[in-house]
Amino acid sequence: MFAQPLRRHLAAALLSAAGLFILSAPALAQVGGLSRTGNSFALLGDVPYSVTEEVKFDNVIADINATRGVRFVLHNGDVKSGSESCGDALLTRRFNQFQNFVRGFVITPGDNDWTDCHRVNNGAFLPTERLTRFREIYYPVPGRTTGQRPFTVDTQASVPGYAKYVENMMWSFAGTTMATVHVVGSNNNLDPWTGIDPGDSYTTPRADRIAEFNEREAAALVWIDTVFDRAVQQASAGVLIAWQANPNFELASTAQQRQGFNKVLDKLGARAQAFGKPVVLAHGDSHYFRLDKPLVRPIAPSGNASLENFTRAENFGTPQVHWVEVFVDARDPNVFTFVPRLVRANFFPR
Repeated sequence: MFAQPLRRHLAAALLSAAGLFILSAPALAQVGGLSRTGNSFALLGDVPYSVTEEVKFDNVIADINATRGVRFVLHNGDVKSGSESCGDALLTRRFNQFQNFVRGFVITPGDNDWTDCHRVNNGAFLPTERLTRFREIYYPVPGRTTGQRPFTVDTQASVPGYAKYVENMMWSFAGTTMATVHVVGSNNNLDPWTGIDPGDSYTTPRADRIAEFNEREAAALVWIDTVFDRAVQQASAGVLIAWQANPNFELASTAQQRQGFNKVLDKLGARAQAFGKPVVLAHGDSHYFRLDKPLVRPIAPSGNASLENFTRAENFGTPQVHWVEVFVDARDPNVFTFVPRLVRANFFPR
């Protein structure tokens, strides 16, 4: 959603190129119908952000398609920039571009894809209407990915009471459990819809915006429990959860920009602690590749123990149009290994 200073982008790219950002962490369980040999998947997000970047993204697609070990592609949301139109034409064009991946394609929504569509330069749409349309375009068959080799996933939409949450998915890959959870930037939709309602604010919030947040947050909390329950039942070697938002780990739980994430972080931290094996949160939103241990300290406000088994993996994002290959080996105590893949034709700046 929000770009970082250029120095940070360049530093990340240079360190990645030097191989200094390779880290091992937790694993995934088996995608139906896919080979167990060469277990890796492609992680990306926050691209493409313009017509120009569509060309660069074609280079990423070609690079991933040519990488033999990649079994599927995971996009952490934001298929467009925060200033592009949220109209059907652009959403459909980007969806069609993603269908050029020869493997299965999984995506979780981003804030640019619906939450921020109230902005005048986005078309001043009602965000909830755009979310409905995004679901129709990007999840045409609930319980099935897209891409040229789609595979079956579990979806929360099949659970009574959660029919709309087709985007919350879960599957197995290489001995671990993987899932998407719909958590987005713009404070998880707590940021006001001022483009269509100047009176909307944190102190005088729109009822429909708060209702959407409360309902989706409740679904996310249930889905996180479901994911870890499945991982325990299947004796998974690790868990990976993907969502779009940078949840602002560094902020105090009392900060305004943490209010949209406190409950999901507390749930994730508590379940990761109880699970005791490697757990990864893969997200986008702040547009630079990083791997760190953000919960190696108490989790405010619940005060859970420091979580060495929890890793945050953030994908590249515009203006860096690259991807991360994630290798998965349940025999490795760390399970996940992350390798940044720089697409030479897309180096920034040139």
